[in-house]
Amino acid sequence: MEKTTTDFGFQQVPLSDKAKLVGEVFSSVARKYDVMNDLMSFGIHRLWKQIALQHCAIKPGQTVLDLAGGTGDLTRAIANSLTGPDDQVILADINAAMLNAGREKLINLGQIKAIKYLQANAEDLPLASNTFDCVVIGFGLRNVTQKQNALAEMFRVLKPGGRLIILEFSKPVYKHLSSIYDAYSFKILPLMGKIIAKDPDSYRYLAESIRMHPDQDQLLAMLQAAKFERCSYQNLTGGICAIHKGFKF
Repeated sequence: MEKTTTDFGFQQVPLSDKAKLVGEVFSSVARKYDVMNDLMSFGIHRLWKQIALQHCAIKPGQTVLDLAGGTGDLTRAIANSLTGPDDQVILADINAAMLNAGREKLINLGQIKAIKYLQANAEDLPLASNTFDCVVIGFGLRNVTQKQNALAEMFRVLKPGGRLIILEFSKPVYKHLSSIYDAYSFKILPLMGKIIAKDPDSYRYLAESIRMHPDQDQLLAMLQAAKFERCSYQNLTGGICAIHKGFKF
């Protein structure tokens, strides 16, 4: 029987409703997103992104898609590594509020070279096949309704020889760390969301969405099912976060 529901945090909702519900969450948190990221991760998310960028191995002359790119941290770093006149990075996000926040931030930082902006659903990208040398998605895959469809789209738009880099929260590999992480996620994060962003429910959803996301080996199998080759992953901070990598040949 074809599946008709999916997870929205710990809830089950109709497949057709998840994108709207996730959109409401990110429209609510967009303006405080960067501040909350720094506070919630104690700034470690910046190190995770630097490691992900190393895996991207961006070279001059390449075209890159930063999918679910939000407020543009990865896009900014990628743009700084592109030097050719035809080099390009596309910052794509399904959520207009997040995309606007990213565009505004990058423009204010003077970061306009080589960047284009696109509002798009990761499951149905309005982009030509065999276009990008690298697709990177940071902390966005867990919010996608049908992740396998999105992975197939990422494969489609990559050039032969291109690589996919997924940076996402995952499952801690140590029992004691998992217990501490659960207590932090379900008690501290919603409280921080209430005090700083005035939105505890959205941060409760974000914590729940991490728990519902496929773990390291499950996501690895999904990459392989999407026809990616030489698939691998690297745990960061004891598995709280992981980087998955796959190639299109």
